[in-house]
Amino acid sequence: MTTLFSIIESPSHPRLDALYQHLGITQIKLPSQRKALQALKRSAPDWVVAEFFYGFGNNYAGANVCNLDVFLASLSKQAPETRVIVLVSKEQAQYVPLLAERFPLHAVLTLPVTEADVDTVLRADVASQ
Repeated sequence: MTTLFSIIESPSHPRLDALYQHLGITQIKLPSQRKALQALKRSAPDWVVAEFFYGFGNNYAGANVCNLDVFLASLSKQAPETRVIVLVSKEQAQYVPLLAERFPLHAVLTLPVTEADVDTVLRADVASQ
């Protein structure tokens, strides 16, 4: 069974329940990075779909690029085979390469993201196996 963590931290995160169900993917919806870290301790997902928010404030102060750093660091240790799809706004897309230097990203999609966009990424991966 394929599992996917949907880390939904804003209203712009697309609701793709029907797509995941159609593809036979079990979706685990998580409202925050903290909840995603807790879920990662219990099970390793095959996929993660999460939004990128660049760390403009002092919270990230050079140590982290964005909201995903801590989760992706844990993911790389606990489930290195997990494929990560990052959703990003056009305004913040320029910062994603900084994250990609630190962690492997399977795909980066610019918001607004459609069901077809995610379907293409998921199916391309299945076809290549």
